[in-house]
Amino acid sequence: MIPWWVLAIAVFGTNFTLWGLIGLMRLLETSTRRWWRHRGGVASPEQDFLVGRHRVQLRRDRPVRLGVADVAVLMAAHNEERVIVDSIRAITALVPPENVHVVSDGSTDRTVELAEATGVNVISTTRNVGKAGALQEAIRRFGLVDRFAVVMLLDADTHVEPGYFRAALPLFDDPGVVAVAGCVRTSWRDRALGPVGKLVAFHRQRIYTMTQYLLKFGQTWRRVNATHIVPGFASMYRTEVLPRIEVNPPGLVIEDFNMTFEVYQKRLGKVGFTPSAVATTQDPSGFGDYVKQCKRWAMGLWQTVRRHPPRTNLFTAMLALLLLEMLASSIMLVLLPLVALVLVVPAVFDGVLAIPVVHEVHDFVAGFASLETLLFGVVIPDLMLTCIVAVLQRQPRFLLFACFFLVLRVLDAGIALYAIPAAWLSSSSGRWRSPDRRPVGPAEPTTASTR
Repeated sequence: MIPWWVLAIAVFGTNFTLWGLIGLMRLLETSTRRWWRHRGGVASPEQDFLVGRHRVQLRRDRPVRLGVADVAVLMAAHNEERVIVDSIRAITALVPPENVHVVSDGSTDRTVELAEATGVNVISTTRNVGKAGALQEAIRRFGLVDRFAVVMLLDADTHVEPGYFRAALPLFDDPGVVAVAGCVRTSWRDRALGPVGKLVAFHRQRIYTMTQYLLKFGQTWRRVNATHIVPGFASMYRTEVLPRIEVNPPGLVIEDFNMTFEVYQKRLGKVGFTPSAVATTQDPSGFGDYVKQCKRWAMGLWQTVRRHPPRTNLFTAMLALLLLEMLASSIMLVLLPLVALVLVVPAVFDGVLAIPVVHEVHDFVAGFASLETLLFGVVIPDLMLTCIVAVLQRQPRFLLFACFFLVLRVLDAGIALYAIPAAWLSSSSGRWRSPDRRPVGPAEPTTASTR
């Protein structure tokens, strides 16, 4: 019989524990530094940072501080007429309009027309080449590497919150940091979402909260830096490293996993992250779009793993731990409904065990698990996670969907397993179709779809 706590560890993993503890160490170090500065402590005039294979020296008396004027915003859009104007307005409230660059990837709606009306820089690709291809072409045609110190890659459905740059840009004070990951928050208010849309949004926010606070915060500590993704919804890169990153390699369905892998495997530097650099994005409002997006993300991860051979470094070791744990937990979650059914049915219908085959299957399963094991090893921990997220997000309504989150986790696990052979047996063009978008807030004549 598997103890319930072993099942809990197998399903929820040691990564959360490991990186959560490292995150606490990072928080302790940060708090200690603030206390030392408050007491009048003075930092050493010079500090060494390792950048790739080269050691550079940062002089504290001559800090290089980046401002929003140094940031180029690059937004790839494919048929995003419903949201493009609102997203541009949100970002131009924080950076000059001349710093914002939109590349329409073969759009057939009013995306280009609406973007041009906002006064930002707009170009179009001749055909739908995919997000990565559009970004690569736009970086070249706009000359962003030569004109700006930092490029922000921003999704067309994403709103950057006012404190984003104030929190994120200081991370580049460390010259070893070459990329900064934003803190994602799902947008669900004022979108007129139905029950399924709200369930998807709250499920995603639960995932975002756990992975960002328990994984990414620890993974991006400057002393132990190894995160597996800089999400493409609102991330920033030093332009000087972009020529060394293959933004659009053939065969990948998405670009953000690959760009992160390239940062570590080519030893370009480190990734920074702070939960204070927040941007809100639209998650799918329908079940079908949710499944399609999950497939793209899962295939993108495994396609990138296939493309990058393992190296003898911390990043590869931590990635291997993550993948092995994800594989084990996915198998267990996919088997969970079947195991629960085998255990529950005989408890409700006594006569079922008289059937020889059913009796043998039940005895086999019961030798490994019991209803009590599933309750304390899976169901209760999952409900506890929901309660924690509800407190952290200050959203009691999360509890209304608590009993459905585990069902979606089983679905996610099935998609993750499906993506493994699919990623190895197929090649992707990178072309995309945006999920169904919903304008945020009251509809306006310029943003409402005419189709």
